[in-house]
Amino acid sequence: MSSFEEVFGRPPEAVGTAPGRVNLLGEHTDYQGGFVLPAAIPQQATVSVARNGTRSHRLHSVNLNQTLTVPLGEKGTGFAPYLTGSIDLSGVTDALDVWVSSDVPSGGLSSSAALELATLRALRTLYGLSLDDVELALLGVRVEHEYVGVMCGVMDQMASSLADTTHMLFLDTRSLERRTLPMPTSKEHGTAQVLVIDSGVPRRLAESGYNERRSQVEEASRLLGVKELRDVTDLAVLDALPELLQRRARHVVSENARVLEALHADAAQFGQLMNASHASLQHDYEVSHPQVDVLVALLQQQAGVYGARMTGAGFGGAVVALIEAGQADAVAEAVLKLYSGEGRQVVP
Repeated sequence: MSSFEEVFGRPPEAVGTAPGRVNLLGEHTDYQGGFVLPAAIPQQATVSVARNGTRSHRLHSVNLNQTLTVPLGEKGTGFAPYLTGSIDLSGVTDALDVWVSSDVPSGGLSSSAALELATLRALRTLYGLSLDDVELALLGVRVEHEYVGVMCGVMDQMASSLADTTHMLFLDTRSLERRTLPMPTSKEHGTAQVLVIDSGVPRRLAESGYNERRSQVEEASRLLGVKELRDVTDLAVLDALPELLQRRARHVVSENARVLEALHADAAQFGQLMNASHASLQHDYEVSHPQVDVLVALLQQQAGVYGARMTGAGFGGAVVALIEAGQADAVAEAVLKLYSGEGRQVVP
């Protein structure tokens, strides 16, 4: 792996890191003011930066083995907008050399948010920016909206900025009120483990139905006369909507209810909520994928698995399962023997 020094001929001035995240419950609710329960994963993005004294950024991705040159004031293409957006929106006007490496699997684990937050943390260190972790997360959301073209909610960046790997982060995405919670437990097996498996089905949010789904639930909110579907708690209210919008809205409303129920659930109950969440994402929100459904079903059938679901925006990507303590390796091995997806990756 080429280092910053090998690529640019000198050491970096600052380094930032940020983790990916897995969302246990609360999918596609954050852009409707809802509730989410993510946790950080051990895998992270690392970004090293230094000023280069020119009029262009030089951006190197270790993973892609690619260096891009982007003039100041331009977004660039490929992976560049994640970096140039972070630089521009943080108020930095210098041209920079930027070195990026990440072991966060793409597809459902917020690899883009990790990249944005790592970049922003490096810039905060280099320039002494007076931005706290929440402000960094909100800048990351703006990068997605204004530079990448994905109208995401706040969950991914907030989780990458604030979550840890041993707790769930309960986040009210409207007020940004939050607290950390222990992982679900059972009397028989103690604290449950989280297992993440990449389905091997690639997807890109800007090319998927993500923005379409957001538009649909925004239209549902408008027709119901509410600010956001967060304000609906009675599913019967949705009967007034056209059939497609009714299904989209039903997912958001029921998913918010599942998150709130999960706050007081043991591991077995939490797993059942995860199973119900996947069914809702598959049938009402229609953001799953046939191979993802196969992988989720295989996990749900394994002894020692409390529940499983797709995680992230969908249309491919990763799945997450809640597992009895000590059983994650055995479950992963058993499931991967049965699953035929290519390019899959286990995230411990």
